[in-house]
Amino acid sequence: MNEGKDIKKKVLDKKTAILKAQQYCAYQERCQQEVRDKLYEWGLHQNDVEQIIVELIELNFINEERFAIQFAGGKFRIKKWGKLKIKNALKFKKISPYCIRKALELIDDKEYMECLHDLLKKKAARITEKNKYKRFSSIAAFAVSKGYEPELVRVLMNNEDEMLI
Repeated sequence: MNEGKDIKKKVLDKKTAILKAQQYCAYQERCQQEVRDKLYEWGLHQNDVEQIIVELIELNFINEERFAIQFAGGKFRIKKWGKLKIKNALKFKKISPYCIRKALELIDDKEYMECLHDLLKKKAARITEKNKYKRFSSIAAFAVSKGYEPELVRVLMNNEDEMLI
C-alpha cells in the first residue's frame, strides 16, 4: 500500500503558487504560518515563500488580527473552549501577543461565564460519583481541560455548590 512516501512533490512556479495561495486564503481565514507551511509543502523555496506571504498581506488575503479574532470566536462559540486553550492554540500558530490579546478581549465576559456555568452544570449531571470531593475534582478537571482558568472554575463551583452536589 502506498502511503504517499513515494509521491514526489510537484514544485509550483511562483505565479501559480500566488494564485493557488490566494484561493487557499479566500476559502477560509488563514494565518501566516498555515500559508507558509502550505507553500513549503508545494515545494517553494524560502525567498519565494516570504515574497508570496508579503504579497498576500498587502492584498489583505492574510490578516493575523482578523484570523485571531475569527479563530478565538469560533473555538469559544462552537467548541466551548476557554481562553487559556484558545491562547495556547494561537501561540502554537505563531500569532503575535497583541493579536491574541485583542482576540481574547472580544470574547464577552458575561457570555464566557454563562458558557462555563453551562459546561459545569452539564458535566455535573453526567457524573455519577457520590463522593463530593471526587465529584468536584472531576468537574473542575473537565473545565480546566477545556481551557478555563482554574481560579475562575473554583470561584464558580464554590458559588454553585448546591447545583453540583
